[in-house]
Amino acid sequence: MTETNPLRVADLPQNAPTPFELRPGTTELERLKRDLDLLGLRKLSFVGNVRTQGKRDWVLNAKLGATVTQPCVVTLEPVTTRIETPVHRVFLAEWDEPDEPEFEMPEDDDTEALGPYIDLATVMAEALSLALPQYPRKKDAALGQSSFTEPGKQVMSDEEVKPFAGLASLRDALKKDE
Repeated sequence: MTETNPLRVADLPQNAPTPFELRPGTTELERLKRDLDLLGLRKLSFVGNVRTQGKRDWVLNAKLGATVTQPCVVTLEPVTTRIETPVHRVFLAEWDEPDEPEFEMPEDDDTEALGPYIDLATVMAEALSLALPQYPRKKDAALGQSSFTEPGKQVMSDEEVKPFAGLASLRDALKKDE
């Protein structure tokens, strides 16, 4: 099991998988926590192997595990989530960079250009970023209704603010007149 990072492709064996295990220390956890705008990050592990695919391409298969704490999107209170997710990347020696300024990415694109090194820490950070809950929500957190108006005036309801609410009532009134 190697903890060497990044892996130099020229030094990797062609006939056997190269196992790896990354468990970042406190400094790296703090940097990732800051970069990903997390309240907390612990128990981060990235365990797997890199092996050849064909003559010149490489495949990385791993398991990412982490415990993250993020602010709740409703209450801003801390929400802790355990992440356990598989990670799969294919590093291609014959990588064609798209020429167009805008192009559509495939849904399950897990391929990358193969360089002289495979940076396990970068793959781990990217996989963690993609696995984070987009809208962490504390259990039973709910938005309340807020009312803002000038003193002495009637408060508008959410229904009155909707742009088509008035049209629906006008349509209903016109139907009654028919």
